[in-house]
Amino acid sequence: MLAVVSTTIAVQLRRSIAERIAQRAASLERSAPDRRPLAAVVVNPTKVGDVGAVRTALDRACRDLEWREPLWLETTVDEPGTSQARRALAAGADVVVAFGGDGTVRRVASVLAGTGTPLGLVPAGTGNLLARNLDVVTSRAAEIAPDDVEAAMRVVLSGIDRRIDVGWISVERPGQADPDPEECFLVMAGMGFDAQIMAGTPEALKARVGPAAYFVSGLRQFNGDRVRMDITVDGASHRRRVRTAVVGNVGRVQGGLALMPDAEVDDGYLDLLAIGPRGVVGWLDVAGRVITRRTWGDQRLAHWRGQRIDLVAELPQEAQIDGDTIGEATAMRVRVDEQALVVRVSSRATRRPSRAKPRIARALPR
Repeated sequence: MLAVVSTTIAVQLRRSIAERIAQRAASLERSAPDRRPLAAVVVNPTKVGDVGAVRTALDRACRDLEWREPLWLETTVDEPGTSQARRALAAGADVVVAFGGDGTVRRVASVLAGTGTPLGLVPAGTGNLLARNLDVVTSRAAEIAPDDVEAAMRVVLSGIDRRIDVGWISVERPGQADPDPEECFLVMAGMGFDAQIMAGTPEALKARVGPAAYFVSGLRQFNGDRVRMDITVDGASHRRRVRTAVVGNVGRVQGGLALMPDAEVDDGYLDLLAIGPRGVVGWLDVAGRVITRRTWGDQRLAHWRGQRIDLVAELPQEAQIDGDTIGEATAMRVRVDEQALVVRVSSRATRRPSRAKPRIARALPR
């Protein structure tokens, strides 16, 4: 009888000890820091349809690839992305994802530049030009589509890092003594016709027809006067009459058209196009030169490359940065920050070889 009692007590004691050990282990597991990587998603909610379905897709991608549940940070009109990116860095994010258009991307990038923390792209805008130039988004069905949120997120979590240049721009405005604080851009910034197109394109039309909305706006802005502009590229001065001047960090625009075919996103240079045609014949000549990639050394279409570019217009011009209109400006002063930003891209993304030396266009008669 005593043996039975002793055995029972021993079994219960071992069971109690085992339960305590299990409870202690569970407590330690709960209190231990999560070592899995963290992604923060800075999202423009106006670009998201079914928020629940999108968040489910993002969570699934993270779970499958053994990342923590992503940090979800929505932008607002007053806080369009910079403050959210700072919160992501403060939270220790291993990658910060810009979920929106090129405007959201550049605001997140302005915080990440120089930090070494990668920028991820879930393209959901009209142009998505940075993503297209990095081959994160293409028109081929086999590649990542803008609306394929989960596939884009999987690239962010499992892709490779690529360093790219960042442009910084200071804008001077009519009647304003001091220039605006510097802003970052990754795609293109300009004054004149291109900015007028952006300003004249209603959001409702972009939502309905996509990039074709810019073509409609361009037709409305087609007839306009040229303006005299002083252009300085790395200290060399030029004066021209232009309809538009565009500084680019990348070369391709909507439809895959190579507006600046020699532009490289990581070569430490910015490209500048000064376009000044008159009438229909002039515009047709410009279009032909762009299509055939003959953008150097023409009176109607001048192309320069440099690291510091100043544009000073005789009269105030509509201006834009990465497709966002910023009102009228009298001057833009631009510089490049070479390979300051890390971007997460697909391991399948193509990459053109960089050219050894930049070509600089000679000054042409006015």
